Amino acid sequence: VQLQASGGGLVQARGFLRLSCVASGRSFGYYAVGWFRQAPGKEREFVAAISASDDVTYNLNFVKGRFTISRDNGKNTVSLQMNSLKPEDTAVYYCAARRSLWAATTSDDYDYWGQGTLVTVSS
Repeated sequence: VQLQASGGGLVQARGFLRLSCVASGRSFGYYAVGWFRQAPGKEREFVAAISASDDVTYNLNFVKGRFTISRDNGKNTVSLQMNSLKPEDTAVYYCAARRSLWAATTSDDYDYWGQGTLVTVSS
């Protein structure tokens, strides 16, 4: 599976962005997919994940209802809608897939990674 993340950019605080992760390969619907982010000088952290059956989980430390993850298996795509963005959301966002029906919140549990897309939120 190869993953291509896109949709990042520069946005003002309180703005929104929609990130997309497009996967190549078959049987994408059987993979759980997650989004992670890494800010400059910080460790990579979990943002959100979706299982093969559309169960979702979020990092409640900072998402707090602002982000929504969804998937369209017909298009091999997982999206992350990010609203009410804050400067502290600035980071490179990565999508990742794991050979499991179930989502996970740790990066070591994922088998495939996209190249990342940069999100910059200005104050």
